[in-house]
Amino acid sequence: MSDHRYDGIIFDVDGTLWDSTYVVEKAWNKALHDSGYSNRITADTLKGLFGLPMLEIIENIIPESAMEEREAFLKVCSGYEFEFLEAEAGVVYPGLEDTLKELSTDHPLFIVSNCQQGYIDLFSRKTGLGHYFTEGICPGDTDKLKADNIRIIIDRYGLKNPVYVGDTDMDHVACIKAKVPFCFAAYGFGDTKAPDHIIDKVPDLIKVCNG
Repeated sequence: MSDHRYDGIIFDVDGTLWDSTYVVEKAWNKALHDSGYSNRITADTLKGLFGLPMLEIIENIIPESAMEEREAFLKVCSGYEFEFLEAEAGVVYPGLEDTLKELSTDHPLFIVSNCQQGYIDLFSRKTGLGHYFTEGICPGDTDKLKADNIRIIIDRYGLKNPVYVGDTDMDHVACIKAKVPFCFAAYGFGDTKAPDHIIDKVPDLIKVCNG
C-alpha cells in the first residue's frame, strides 16, 4: 500500500455512511410516548445529537430524567430503533457502494461509532455492505468511546497511517485525541473547523485516500 496516502480507512456511520434519522425519529417518539414522556424529537434534532454517546443523547431529549431513567429508556428506545430499522432501513449516501468497493481493494475498511451495540451489525446487514469492512466497534463492545476505539483498531491491525471519516466536530475532536487525520464529510449532519480533508460527496474519498 506504499503508493497510497493512507493504509486504512475508519468510518463513522450516521451522517457518513447513511442517514437513518427519519426512521429513528419515529422509533424514538414511540419510545417516548410508551415510556410516558411528553417530549418529542425530530429528525433535524437527531442530526444535531448523533455522534454523542447514547446516554448523552437521551439526556438532551429528556433532561429532567435521572441517570437510572435514562439507562432504562436507552433499552426501550434501542429496541424500537432496531425494530423500525429492520422494517425501514436508513438511506445510504449516493455512490457509497462503488466507493467502498474501489477503496477496499487496496485499503482495509473499518467502522468506529459511538452508537449502541448491534447498530453496526444492523447497518451492515440492512445495506448489504458489511463485507467491505474488516471490523466495526462501538462503546457497547469495548466500554470505551470513539477516540479510544479508533486506537484499538489501529493497534489491532497494525495501521501506520489511517484516516478517519466523519461528519461532526465531535468526530474531529476524537481524531485529535487519537492522533489520526480527520476527513470531514461535509454532506453529513455537522460542521467543524480546519479538518485535514473535506469531501462534499462520498466518491471524493477515493482521491483523498489514494493521494
